[in-house]
Amino acid sequence: MIEMKIRQYMPEDEETVIHIWRACSLTKPWNNPKKDIDRKLKDSPDLFFVGLIDEKIVASVMAGYDGHRGWIYYLAIDPKHRKQGLGRQIMAAAEEKLLEIGCPKIDLMVRKNNLDVISFYEKIGYGHDEVITMSRRLIEDEPYNG
Repeated sequence: MIEMKIRQYMPEDEETVIHIWRACSLTKPWNNPKKDIDRKLKDSPDLFFVGLIDEKIVASVMAGYDGHRGWIYYLAIDPKHRKQGLGRQIMAAAEEKLLEIGCPKIDLMVRKNNLDVISFYEKIGYGHDEVITMSRRLIEDEPYNG
């Protein structure tokens, strides 16, 4: 397994992180990644991580904690670096930080048709809860065309 250096996200990482998110098909027209990053940096920047190999960003994950449960967002591994254990490493870093602040459970959302990602999460111990995720957009972001 390749060892990856994991550190907190820094503003100069933005372009590379968004590029990886796009390569992983994580961005959608209704989710402006620049705004998502700005919101994260205002809320809990200490729960936003990047992974580096040879000083090059190849992974990212955002975590959140609301006092009841933790959440995982934007887990992404550069497609050229998949199947090397990097997803496990960056998830372990997010889980460790959430546990450190007292988080008892982590939830995450995966699109139903993303079978490879569902399989990844199952392999690292995540299961399916009998819940329906509902949402309502309060702010309409303009599409990101960067």
